[in-house]
Amino acid sequence: MQAPNFTDVLAAQKRIRPYLAPTPCYSYPAVNSLIGTNVYVKHENAQPVGAFKVRGGINLMSQLSEEEKARGVVTASTGNHGQSIAYTARLFGIKAYIVVPTQAPAVKVNAIRSMGAEIIVHGEKFDDSRLHTELLGREKGYRYIHSGNEPHLIAGVATHTLEMLEAQPEIDTVIVLLGGGSGAAGACIAAHAINANIRVIAVQSEKAPSGYNSWKQREVEKSQHRTRLRVSNAHSGQF
Repeated sequence: MQAPNFTDVLAAQKRIRPYLAPTPCYSYPAVNSLIGTNVYVKHENAQPVGAFKVRGGINLMSQLSEEEKARGVVTASTGNHGQSIAYTARLFGIKAYIVVPTQAPAVKVNAIRSMGAEIIVHGEKFDDSRLHTELLGREKGYRYIHSGNEPHLIAGVATHTLEMLEAQPEIDTVIVLLGGGSGAAGACIAAHAINANIRVIAVQSEKAPSGYNSWKQREVEKSQHRTRLRVSNAHSGQF
């Protein structure tokens, strides 16, 4: 497996553009005043699945061989990654199997199912689902898709940062969420290829700090995730 580079990101942008229009990048005076600097919000909540991960899904599905498409794809997820794979698999006429743990939020599972994927419930935690997904890939011949360690996904989601810097080239700091790591990795590839002095800051919940702790310790560290999904009547987008 070879790590993606900026050339891969540029190629991903060409593959994605026929399916996804660039999302808005707006600056809000109230936010600027609160923070004390000019801030631009990249509205990835305008994507078909409400999140940036769909970029990676399209980049990956568009490069599968006909034989891989015929076999189908399988992945493990508790939310947005699964929606991305389900949506883009349907877009390219590919059967998708999404393995979810018993603790996965029902609203996310229902969204994945509504996009045409087959849901397989296995294990109490995400790692249980991931191990089962790897087993299904070997036994059934499905194309296994890792939620983070997948070059096509990383190159695809990196187009988020590329688009933002094309629209606002004076940006000197990029703030990105840190979940499985594909979005943060993609942001680093795109930002530093354009301007090596751009700071990339990855943000993670205090109640789900495994990525932060791993970065601090310089080795993979597992920690308990204690976050809970809350749904309100107000529309909440992911930026």
